[in-house]
Amino acid sequence: METRRTLLVDAFTTESCAGNAAGVVPDAAGLDDGQRQAIAAELGASETAFLTDSADADRRIRYFTPTQEVDLCGHATVASHAQLFADGVIDAGTHTLETNVGVLDIEVTDEGVVWMTQDAPTVRPVEVDYDRLGDALGIDPAALTDVGADLDTAYASTGLPFLVVPVNFLEHLGDADPDMAAVEAISEEYDVAGIYAFTFDALESDSTLHGRMWAPAAGVPEDPVTGTASGACGAYLRESGAFDEFPEEMRFEQGHFVDRPGHVRVRVDGTEVRVGGEATTTLEGELAVPPADEDGIIEA
Repeated sequence: METRRTLLVDAFTTESCAGNAAGVVPDAAGLDDGQRQAIAAELGASETAFLTDSADADRRIRYFTPTQEVDLCGHATVASHAQLFADGVIDAGTHTLETNVGVLDIEVTDEGVVWMTQDAPTVRPVEVDYDRLGDALGIDPAALTDVGADLDTAYASTGLPFLVVPVNFLEHLGDADPDMAAVEAISEEYDVAGIYAFTFDALESDSTLHGRMWAPAAGVPEDPVTGTASGACGAYLRESGAFDEFPEEMRFEQGHFVDRPGHVRVRVDGTEVRVGGEATTTLEGELAVPPADEDGIIEA
């Protein structure tokens, strides 16, 4: 049976079993969509990245959750390039990456920090029923309306759209108990991948905010640390005028309430949004691939 080198790489952290785990298949040439989907389901990571050659960039990447393909994934991009750098496949510098949303620039520093330039941002406020939204998230609606007087709930995208929801205090965000069916219904109604809720009431003094993200429609009930949502939130904060003087770099913490803490570095300069972080490999091996003409379960 055909096998492929496959890894689990924890992104936005330097510690194993923290941050957000991404599956990485460094050489996915010849795998069809069914095989890729089966590999992603077997690994069980929120996203698995499949790398191939590209005619338009240094390489091509596609991302699969356990249930479907998604157009963009920040943590799997960081994980992939951190692994390529560790393997000596790429050097420090800027590399181009072909995604379903276009060709993006990826910078790797000498220290192994991966910076991903995301797609041009789209941000627009949306009208929401705070009672319905609070019930869906399992958060007291008053915790949403309190901050909503100054910061709107909004649709925000830098390649993958999210509903960005400000919450007043960490206590309320940490105690969230989402109704996944209701979250999925709201996500579909607003045509977003998921809901990213955040509060400026962070755990750590050097963090800008604390975020949580739920995307049950994509097969991800709660994502530990989300690069694309962090980029979208960064663009949202710039568009919303959240700061008197916009910071050169922000630090978003996430994952602490699912025991996988991580941190995303976010930079917004005009219409350019970049997210950055480190990654560490936690598992590596050869994975048996099912035949292309069969719907089989991958054998461990």
